[in-house]
Amino acid sequence: MGGDHGPAVTIPAALAFLKRESDAELILVGQEEQVRAELKKHHAGNNPRLTVRHASEVVAMDDPVEVALRRKKDSSMRVAIELVKDGSADVCVSAGNTGALMAISRYVLKTMADVDRPAICSILPNQKGGPTYMLDLGANVDCEPHHLHQFAIMGAVLFEAMEKRRPSIGLLNVGTEEIKGNEVVKATAPLLRADHERGVLNFHGNVEGNDIFKGTVDVVVCDGFVGNVTLKAIEGLSRFFKTTFMESTMSKLGALLARKSLKKLNPESYNGAGLLGLKGLVFKSHGGASAYAYEWALRRAFDAAKYNVQAQLSTLIAEMLPQAPNPEAPGSTIQQG
Repeated sequence: MGGDHGPAVTIPAALAFLKRESDAELILVGQEEQVRAELKKHHAGNNPRLTVRHASEVVAMDDPVEVALRRKKDSSMRVAIELVKDGSADVCVSAGNTGALMAISRYVLKTMADVDRPAICSILPNQKGGPTYMLDLGANVDCEPHHLHQFAIMGAVLFEAMEKRRPSIGLLNVGTEEIKGNEVVKATAPLLRADHERGVLNFHGNVEGNDIFKGTVDVVVCDGFVGNVTLKAIEGLSRFFKTTFMESTMSKLGALLARKSLKKLNPESYNGAGLLGLKGLVFKSHGGASAYAYEWALRRAFDAAKYNVQAQLSTLIAEMLPQAPNPEAPGSTIQQG
């Protein structure tokens, strides 16, 4: 029900996804009358791999988090996430209000042990032909070094689970030199270097914005403010290219000749970001996604469930994240004040 277009986009995307993935099943959560009316338009009212779950409320794109969390307890977003919690669904996908999705997911599913804050992770193309995973993309605007440290570990675990190889990690900065950056970034680097020396992470060092598309590293780590601004700038530039190629007959011909290469710059084929650090899989689609883009979010979510990413995240994060000291352990010192 969420996003800028609701069922007019999500249902065609769901039907296209089911044609591609013969062993997938979908639960469409929303206002049943509206959902079934859209299914009827596509002659898909009796699809045996589709179930409709009624939810009486919808979280609007401009709803404050408090309204979504405390007043709309039967929203489609809340019901969908609760289906993940009770095991009825393996993963939730939503194009709705990002702040509400994160808040409800965190409230219903809770965070994994030793994870302070969930992070939004998505992928971008690079010139080496592989994916660059990047996080956080907007969940956490203000971060401390230990938050970025956790993001690096979660991003590394997700990459290894999905891509089947150990990733290199880069810390996004204004320069590659150790002396550059703000205090948070400079304090994060020693934590990642210590992990590298212990063999826990493959830390490359600081990277700059141009390294994202070079493929210098597999996972780029930053706070949510920087990540979200970067992502929106990339999306805007991609759309600028698209409109520029439509300006004249010659430019359209050029776009036709270069269409295979231009597909790599299409942000719609990289839609779908995982909310990492929760006790359940949740994926966020761009609010303005087309049916094609939303289908990609479904495909990414399906792959995460198929490759059992949640179990791998739980196991490896527990192994890799620094353990908080036990106050009852011998030699522990407790200060009160």
